[in-house]
Amino acid sequence: MLLVAAMLVMLVWLAGLYEAAQVQGRLERDAEQAVGDVRAAFTRNVQSLQALQYSDPTPNSWAIDAATMLREHRELVRLEWRDSAMHVQSHADTPFRPPVFDRMGRDNTQSDVTQACATARRFSGPAYASSYFVPLMDGLGVEVMELCLPLQRGGKLTGFVVATYALQDVLDVLVGQQMTRNYEISFTEGDGTRLALRGSARRGSRVFTAHQLMDLPGTTLVLRMDSWRGAPDLFPNVLTALVTVMSITLVSVLAVLGKDMRRRLKAEHDLADALAFRKAMEDSLVTGLRARDLHGHITYVNPAFCQMVGFTEEELLGHSIPAPYWPPESIDEYQQRQAIRLAGNVPPREGFESVFMRKDGSRFPVLIIEAPLINAQGVQSGWMSAFLDISEQRRVEELSRTSQERLQATARLATVGEMASLLSHELNQPLAAISSYATGSINLLADGPNAAQEFGSELTQAMQRIAEQAERAGKVIKSVHDFVRRRDQVRDAVAPQVLLDAILPLIHLQARKLLVRVQIEVEPGVPCVLCDRTMVEQVLLNLARNAMQAMDQPHILERVLLMRVRRVKAGGHSQWVEFSVADIGEGIAPEVQLQLFNPFFTTKAEGMGLGLSLCRTVVEQHGGALVFEPNVPQGTVFIFTLPAGAVA
Repeated sequence: MLLVAAMLVMLVWLAGLYEAAQVQGRLERDAEQAVGDVRAAFTRNVQSLQALQYSDPTPNSWAIDAATMLREHRELVRLEWRDSAMHVQSHADTPFRPPVFDRMGRDNTQSDVTQACATARRFSGPAYASSYFVPLMDGLGVEVMELCLPLQRGGKLTGFVVATYALQDVLDVLVGQQMTRNYEISFTEGDGTRLALRGSARRGSRVFTAHQLMDLPGTTLVLRMDSWRGAPDLFPNVLTALVTVMSITLVSVLAVLGKDMRRRLKAEHDLADALAFRKAMEDSLVTGLRARDLHGHITYVNPAFCQMVGFTEEELLGHSIPAPYWPPESIDEYQQRQAIRLAGNVPPREGFESVFMRKDGSRFPVLIIEAPLINAQGVQSGWMSAFLDISEQRRVEELSRTSQERLQATARLATVGEMASLLSHELNQPLAAISSYATGSINLLADGPNAAQEFGSELTQAMQRIAEQAERAGKVIKSVHDFVRRRDQVRDAVAPQVLLDAILPLIHLQARKLLVRVQIEVEPGVPCVLCDRTMVEQVLLNLARNAMQAMDQPHILERVLLMRVRRVKAGGHSQWVEFSVADIGEGIAPEVQLQLFNPFFTTKAEGMGLGLSLCRTVVEQHGGALVFEPNVPQGTVFIFTLPAGAVA
């Protein structure tokens, strides 16, 4: 019933539109007829103007004939006969109104006449100029338009006939009286400005308007015709229009259905293209994709995921927990994690690492990134997961770590190589003492069988000195051995004093050679540091050696190396231990400071440029920072921090 009611309303509405279209069509035809009447009258007037020159008139006889023509044609307000130089030979004004150019003068309109005649000469026929307003003596005015007709004799231009039309009179005289009673007729410009108006102004409930262009040689006028008519009755000829409207409705419905079918086919085609495009994108990905519903069943996998785990798509779709690519030893852990996930807890955006098992049983690490799967209604329907095989990344990281360790060992070996000459001098002293005490003991024992009792105290003292010197040589060798030996990077809580004691024998070797005095200041109660002992010892040794070498200048007489350890707070309640190594050398040049920590940059002729770069890497791996600043009054201070452990 609603459909029938809607159809009836639509039928009435369409009938009203039809009646309105009829009124509009009739108005368009009347406007076209009015334009035709005006154009035909203009043509007849051109013929009459040509007849004025038929008998080779004189100016007086021409003026008489022109006055007669003006009495017969009220739409013309002035006629002029001009020679080829545009000089007026004769003229006549309409007897129905005062001369229109008395107030303004004819010279002020000379440009419009010239324009019309120039167009007429170019067309070799009548031409019109654009309309313009002429004020009258009574305070009113009239819109006029110039017509110029060229005169020729023997193929030569002899002059012009200029006729001035009043547009208001054109509407009054040339448009039928019946039209002016039923319509409001006006001449307008292209922008809608009215130039002349004629007709009744009766208003109805609805206005119908028609516009017709009247093309004239040289200009164009717009004839506007307005008709105020009431809207059609509610049921305009319903019985006659009902069948037609129903037929139109049926055809319209079929057309709509056809259009809808074409739109659906296009949508299906676009959807198929979109699916093919998405499938091509998914097949080109190296990232594995997997979708699961809220019950944990796999609903989608891409080729990259199948290739990653070694199972086919058919083997994975519909599979629930436990998944076939879970390692058997991790099933319980993974089930607990999936239970938490399926309960609605959103996983971290940065993802988490796990281990999967391929179909052949091999394991490989993966990075999993999961996000809720939201359907078109905005409801979560499952989970979408992305998988990255990080086996190669782990291999590269392990290779990088191994290379770093080897580089550290190489740097330590290079340091020991530089100290080889110092070690030979240092070991000569305890070895020479051992030799002297041993020789003296042998000499005492050679005096006789009672020498042991007689020189017992001297022999005991000699043996003690031999043991002390041997222990001293052993400590030097052990310190070098511990420094060079590769160990696993295990971070332990180590007292700062222990770190310093481990490298002091090596520092003293070079300090004695370079005449450097070493000062150690350790703040009481400083906590232990969590570090890899060997790597931090290398950092301290490298910084100390660099500081001593910076003071190896002839003009520096007082050479002091200050190594200080104290406790600092970095932020909040975090405890850090600060190590500083200060020298009183010449400092670091500004151009060197910018690239001091760059690998392979060095200011030493025999340097490799890796010392400070490795030191910064070691400190940053422990979570600290390595910086430098000027030492007052001269020199440089290198400072680095390490995380604190328990109090030493």
